Amino acid sequence: MDNYIIISLIFFAVCWLITLVINGLLLKFSQTLGIRNKNDVTIRWSNSSKPSLGGISMYVSFLICVFIYLVINVNTNVFNDSHVIGLFIAAGLAFLMGLADDAYNTKPLLKFSIQIICGLIIAMSGSIINLSSHYWLNALLTVFWVVVLMNSLNMLDNMDGITTSVVIFILLSCFGANLFFNLDSHSYYNYILLGLIGSLIGFLFYNAPSAKIFMGDSGSQFLGLIAAFFSIKFLWNFDMSHHVPLWNKFYIILICFTAPAIDSLSVVINRLKKGKSPMIGGKDHTTHHLVYAGFTEKQVWHVFLSIGFLASVLGIFMMYLVRNEMRYQSLLIVPFFFIAFYFLYRNTQKYQQPDK
Repeated sequence: MDNYIIISLIFFAVCWLITLVINGLLLKFSQTLGIRNKNDVTIRWSNSSKPSLGGISMYVSFLICVFIYLVINVNTNVFNDSHVIGLFIAAGLAFLMGLADDAYNTKPLLKFSIQIICGLIIAMSGSIINLSSHYWLNALLTVFWVVVLMNSLNMLDNMDGITTSVVIFILLSCFGANLFFNLDSHSYYNYILLGLIGSLIGFLFYNAPSAKIFMGDSGSQFLGLIAAFFSIKFLWNFDMSHHVPLWNKFYIILICFTAPAIDSLSVVINRLKKGKSPMIGGKDHTTHHLVYAGFTEKQVWHVFLSIGFLASVLGIFMMYLVRNEMRYQSLLIVPFFFIAFYFLYRNTQKYQQPDK
C-alpha cells in the first residue's frame, strides 16, 4: 500500500510539473502560435487573443505518464491490452484533429467524421457500453457517447477554466469508481487517471480566470475522448459483477456529468426553440447567461467548480449505495441534477445578452 501511494504521488506530481513547464515554455516562445479567430468575437467569449495550445501539454503528459508506468513496472506491458491500444489510437487522432482545427478551422463534416472514427476505434478495441445482449447496439451507443462527449466538452470550453475544472472532477469520479468499487487500486488505468488529473490541475494554473492560455480544440477533443473512454470503463460499466440495473447506470452518468449535460441540454433546447442549429457557436451557454445575470467570470468559474465537486462526491456516494443494494435510496441524489438544471436553465430564460 505504501508503494502504491508513493508511485501514485509520483505520477501525479510528474504530470503536474510537466504541464506547468510545457505551458510556461509555450507562453514564452509562442505568443501568437495557435491563435485563430482573432477578430471573431461571436464564437469566442473572450475578445482578446491568446494561444490555444493547452492540449499539447495534456497529450504529452498522457504519453509520459504511460512511459513512466512502463519504466516502473518493467514486467507489465500495457499494450497487451486491446483497450489501451484503442485508447492510444483514438486519443492521438482526437488530439491531431483538434490541433488541425486550431490551425486551419477544419470543416465541421470532417471534424464530425473523425469523431465517429474515434468512437468506432474505442468500440472495436473492446471498450463498449454494456447495456444489452446485442453487441452492435452497445457499439452504436458507445460511438454515440464518444461523439456526444467530444462535442459537449468542446461546447463547454467557452470561458476560462470551466472545461478543465469539470473534467478534473469527472476523472476523479472514474478514479474513485475503480479504486473503491472495482477494488483494482493497482490498475494502470488508475495511474493514467492520476497523471491526467495532475496534468489538468497544472494546466488550470494557466487556464483559470483570467486565463493566460486556452486549451483549444486539441485539448477539448482530447479530453472529450478521455472522459468518454474512462466513463465507459468505470461509470457506464460500473461494478459489472453486481449486475447494476440500466436505470441506476443512467442516473450515475447523469450525476457525474451534471455540468456538461446541463449546458449542452440548455443550448440545444434554446436554439431549437429559436430555429437555430445547436452545432454553431454562440454566446448563449449557461456560462454566458450567468455573466448576463451579473456574475463575474471568476464567479462563473466558481459556480461550475462547485457543481463539478458536488457531482463527483454525489456520484461516488451514489455508486456506494448502488453497490450495497440500496438502489432505490440512491435515487434521493437524482434531484441534485434537476435542481441545478432548473436554476441554470431558468437563468438562460431570465437574462439575455444585452443589446450593443
